[in-house]
Amino acid sequence: MENGKLFVVATPIGNLDDTSKRSLKTLNDVDLIAAEDTRKTRHLLSHFNIKARMISLHEHNEEEAAKKLIKEIKNGNSVALVSDAGTPAINDPGYRLILQAHKQNITVVPLPGPCSIISALSVSGLPSDRFCFEGYLPAKSESRKSKLKELEKDERTLIFLISVHKISQSLEDILLIFGGDRIAFIAREMTKIYEQCIRTNLGELLKMIEVGEIPKKGEFVLIVEGCKENNDDSLVLARDLMGELINNNLSSQAVDIVTKVTKIKRNIIYKMMLELKKEQ
Repeated sequence: MENGKLFVVATPIGNLDDTSKRSLKTLNDVDLIAAEDTRKTRHLLSHFNIKARMISLHEHNEEEAAKKLIKEIKNGNSVALVSDAGTPAINDPGYRLILQAHKQNITVVPLPGPCSIISALSVSGLPSDRFCFEGYLPAKSESRKSKLKELEKDERTLIFLISVHKISQSLEDILLIFGGDRIAFIAREMTKIYEQCIRTNLGELLKMIEVGEIPKKGEFVLIVEGCKENNDDSLVLARDLMGELINNNLSSQAVDIVTKVTKIKRNIIYKMMLELKKEQ
């Protein structure tokens, strides 16, 4: 018997009109739909008059549900995987099922569509050629600050999901580690009635949250400008430190030490050392 297929189907993040024709046809044609929350998916299916057999696949049962679904597909049935909103497996359940499908040589078919992080990035006005999606930051402040310190010197555009209950605390910690001048973009309730997209700096963004200009309601995607490469203060520090090390006959270790302290790229520090040696 020929295997069925696994279809990974993106669904709307708010506006049901964002559902593609191809997604509707697939959801109508498959033998089984694996849904993060069958009640929410039922609302979508009912809106488009689709009647389908469903099985629940969420964070807490994915391993067991994946075994059942792989068996169904091996028996020739096709399965559509959906999350509550957006693209499955992108900060939503589905990764384990998809991995098992690949291991079993099952065809996995992507049906592209809504994704909150990509939608927000596309209108943020921040560099999109290199970006880093960090999902939700740790719930506790100390762990959150520790994670942010790891990202402090990252030059890529940074994308976070932030729950409504943590928006103020998270922004306070981000501001503490990154400073208030970095450009930031926040998208709230995308594609829904009260959609709000604002581009400013981190300091102003926190003020807008505190005074209620940005309500603490709905879902948030926060995009933050990456660290600007080699700012003037870092270069001054690097040059001074390099000069001291050379004067103390530590040239052989200087590049490693200065690179580690300043986080500036090694090739730039190496060129700096050569220039300082010439000057001396």
